[in-house]
Amino acid sequence: MEAGDRSPRHKRSKVGKITLRDVGEHVGVSAKTVSNVVNGTGWVKDDLKLRVRAAIVELGYRPNAAARQLRSGRSGMIALALPDLAQPYFAELASAMVRAAEERSITVLISQTNGQADAERRISDGVGIPVMDGLILSALALSVDDLTTRLDSTPIVLLGEHIGVSPFPHVTVDNAAAARAATEHLLAIGCRRIAAIGAQSVAPKETADLRLAGYRAALAAAGIPSDDRLVCIVDKFQRADGAAAADALIASGVEFDAVFAFNDLLALGAMHALAEHGIRVPEDVAVVGFDDIDEGRFASPSLTTVSPDKDAIARAALDLLLEADGLDGEANPSATAVPTTTIPFQIVKRASA
Repeated sequence: MEAGDRSPRHKRSKVGKITLRDVGEHVGVSAKTVSNVVNGTGWVKDDLKLRVRAAIVELGYRPNAAARQLRSGRSGMIALALPDLAQPYFAELASAMVRAAEERSITVLISQTNGQADAERRISDGVGIPVMDGLILSALALSVDDLTTRLDSTPIVLLGEHIGVSPFPHVTVDNAAAARAATEHLLAIGCRRIAAIGAQSVAPKETADLRLAGYRAALAAAGIPSDDRLVCIVDKFQRADGAAAADALIASGVEFDAVFAFNDLLALGAMHALAEHGIRVPEDVAVVGFDDIDEGRFASPSLTTVSPDKDAIARAALDLLLEADGLDGEANPSATAVPTTTIPFQIVKRASA
C-alpha cells in the first residue's frame, strides 16, 4: 500500500481499535446500518446483512471490547440461553442451573431465544446483555460456523443435539439410547404395537431423529418390524400436538397397544385424547414419555418417563464453563480435546406403563 493511500483500511490500521464506522466504510454503508446488524434492530437486506457480518469478522470488530478492557476481574455472572421457557423441561433446567450456580456464588442471566437464529446470534455475540463470564447456550438455529465466527470471545458451553460436534465444550444426553430404553420397557411389559409420537419433518429436528432411531433400534432388536403407520409426525412438542396425534391414530383404525411420546407434554396430550375416546391407560394402551417434568408425577395416571438428570446437566455445564479460559484458575492451554459430557438417564416407572 502506498504511503499516500487514504483508503478506509489504511485509516483503520492507524486507529487500531475497530469501530462501527470503520466497518461501515469497509462495506460502504453507514455506522447506523452496521449497528442495526450487530444489535438486530431496524431492517437490513439479507445480502447486505451478510456483507456487514463478513466485514465484522474480517476486521475483528468486537462490540464488548471497550467493556472488557475497562473491567477488572470477573463479573460473577453468566448467561443461560434456552429456546422456550414455557416448556416445562427448559423451565426446570433453568431452575436447576440457578441452584447449581448459587452453590458457586454465580448469578445467572436467563434469555429466551425461541430457537431463532437472530436471537441466538445476538446473545452469542454478547449484544444487549451485560458483560458475562460465560455463556451456556441451547442452540437450535446456529451452526458451528456461526459460533466460530461470533463477535464475542466469552467462553461458551453448548447444550443439546443441534450442534453435535464443535470446538466448544458440550453437555448432552444420549437420546437414542434413552429412547431405545423407553421402547424396551414397553416391550418388556408385553406391548408389541408401539406408536411413536414426536417424529418431525422440519428442522431443527435432531432430538426427534435420535429418539426415533432409538425407538426403531429397540423394535429391530426384538424382531418386530417398524410400521410407519405407527410413527406420528408433530409440528411441536406440545400437549395439543400429542392429543392430535393420538386422535389421528385412533381415527386411522391402526392397532396399537402402547405409545412412546418423545416428550412428556406429547405424552400428556396423548393420554388426554385416549381418555376422551374411552381408552384406558395403561389397561388398553400403555404410555411412556420423556423428560420427567413435575407435571407427569401428578397426572392421572402418573406418567412413566425417561428421566435425564437435569441437576447433573446443570452441574456439568457450569463445571465445563468454569474450566474454560481459566475461570476456575486451572485452565490447561495445551489441552487439545474438547470436553463433552454425556449425562445419564433412567426410566422412572409410574402408573401409565
